[in-house]
Amino acid sequence: MHQYEDIDQQNESYAVGMWTFLVTEVMMFGALFMAYTFYRWRYAESFYSAHEHIKTWPGAVNTTLLLISSFTMVMAVHYTQLKKTKLVLQNLAATIVCACAFLFVKIVFEYIPKFQDHLLPGPNFHWNTKEYGGSENVAQIFYSFYFTMTGLHGIHVLVGILIIGFIALLHHKKVPAIVDDYMITEMVALYWHFVDLVWIFLFPLYYLIPK
Repeated sequence: MHQYEDIDQQNESYAVGMWTFLVTEVMMFGALFMAYTFYRWRYAESFYSAHEHIKTWPGAVNTTLLLISSFTMVMAVHYTQLKKTKLVLQNLAATIVCACAFLFVKIVFEYIPKFQDHLLPGPNFHWNTKEYGGSENVAQIFYSFYFTMTGLHGIHVLVGILIIGFIALLHHKKVPAIVDDYMITEMVALYWHFVDLVWIFLFPLYYLIPK
């Protein structure tokens, strides 16, 4: 026997489940944001010196990519409601392309250069205090936050790519539960918007620190 009385109750359960999940995500990222805020307030000068080794343009490019991906995800939900599968697939594909481009920029133009400059926290971390200013210990704290928060966000982006790809496959196969009911696609979109929103906070915190 079907566990829901009607489609409205089913959709409501989807929404409650997704929002419950997102609340746990907010709690996790919220703790990191609070810790970052405390250390940045306590060691403002050293945090500023450390952030000068983070190029602004890759962050700006990635912000643009995620904003575009949010729009294409909205359009995918819209066309799911209209049952226009071809346009749904096109927008889901565009979202995946933007997400993959995001990871490419993050890894190639940010992570790899920092590995080469020995800015990965740990025994090989190197910080020239005379040249860069600030404190080596605080710089390592800064980059610990940087790699933890942006890395955790990157994992969420990767998970999003896999989920969106799976949803696209179901649309391609015209699975009734996906094609006839837009709610599942909308829940995936809600997750993706959350991922984008986290980045909107990360971008100014790490790339746009004022002097």
